[in-house]
Amino acid sequence: MDVTALAQLLRETAEHHDHYEKTHAKHDWWDWYAPYINARQHGSSPEEAATAAGLYMEKLRNAAQH
Repeated sequence: MDVTALAQLLRETAEHHDHYEKTHAKHDWWDWYAPYINARQHGSSPEEAATAAGLYMEKLRNAAQH
């Protein structure tokens, strides 16, 4: 991936993370960004990637509670 494409993907990720950040508990942004970017790189739509990131965050929260 070239630098321009990476910058665009990071901007898109930030835009989608904004909603999650405003509606969920405090968290480390990189925990949300990683699954989002991974999903996008494997062909998921932005909406599917946001869902994947949200599910990953739920998994982290559940693991932290046990």
